[in-house]
Amino acid sequence: MKIPIAQPLIGEDEVAAVARVMRSGMLAQGSVVTEFESRFAEYCGVEHAIGVNSGTAALHAALLAAEIGPGDSVIVPAFTFFATASAVSMCGATPRFADVDPRTFNIDPDSVEALIRPDTRAVIGVHLFGQPFDVGAVRDLCDDRGLILIEDAAQAHGAEYREKRAGSLADLGCFSFYPTKNMTTGEGGMVTTDDDALAERLRLLINHGQSRKYLHSAIGYNYRMTNMGAAIGLVQLDRLEGFNERRIHNARYLDRHLPGTGLVTPYVAPGVRHVYHQYVVRLPAGYPLTRDAFMSALADRGIGTAVHYPIPVNRQPVYQNASGDASCPVSDDLAASVVSLPVHPSVTDEELAYICDAVRGLRGA
Repeated sequence: MKIPIAQPLIGEDEVAAVARVMRSGMLAQGSVVTEFESRFAEYCGVEHAIGVNSGTAALHAALLAAEIGPGDSVIVPAFTFFATASAVSMCGATPRFADVDPRTFNIDPDSVEALIRPDTRAVIGVHLFGQPFDVGAVRDLCDDRGLILIEDAAQAHGAEYREKRAGSLADLGCFSFYPTKNMTTGEGGMVTTDDDALAERLRLLINHGQSRKYLHSAIGYNYRMTNMGAAIGLVQLDRLEGFNERRIHNARYLDRHLPGTGLVTPYVAPGVRHVYHQYVVRLPAGYPLTRDAFMSALADRGIGTAVHYPIPVNRQPVYQNASGDASCPVSDDLAASVVSLPVHPSVTDEELAYICDAVRGLRGA
């Protein structure tokens, strides 16, 4: 068998949708983007969704709309993808690195509270691997201190916290539609909000600061989504719940069959819907193989794996000197011990059984 760690699911409906846009000649941002924005806002349960050309653009535009800039600091988790922090730096602000919960891998509210300073303006919580962070606890901290809360929901399309969907849980929500995400537009992103003023500013910022054509009232960016990407997104949005249910099915299969292999399987917090962008296990101390040997052995059996993420962001060369006071031991431990196993919707029950058999076979290696 050959089982990849990720596999975009693009069918004939997506192909036909793009072909219709191409035949129309209206390739750039237009009515198809508007329809996708409206449908995505409805799906998330928010007033506004603003389409952009990447998840990083979504984060950057959201921070700019919240008027984050030089002299400000923004608290982000150390264990996340690099863009969560780099978007802060792109605004001229300073990321401060919070540690994460050892069970959920999400931002630790106690670590957030310890990092709040007079210059702190916002907190970005990441719904890592498809599981929402402890929004209630972080929201309370932000409300008490007058801070903006931003969801990095790049991996959490359709995830839920207390029966509310990701994208509706904070002042601003940021999504990515990269090919390996739970749904894709090829490349793209979305910012969600219930705040009319933030939405208006976002639409200005992503289109060169134009309040109307050739009238520029702000310095903005070319962050627009294309009609072609939105056409894919509309089809994918219709398929998203089916994709997520299959991811959850696959994760539950692994949950049932991996105990006894020595791996630590994912913990799911109460009151959330985890949509398993990744199924991430830990190799605990005393496991008979190193992580590299574990991954190599599975690769020999045709099973794809990955490490998300091998270096905490505060340990990256660009931030290491600036974050010398950041102590994030849980992030350090996770970076050294996690491995992602295939969980995407294309994985069949037969392949899941093969994965579990292969992992069990490594236990005595």
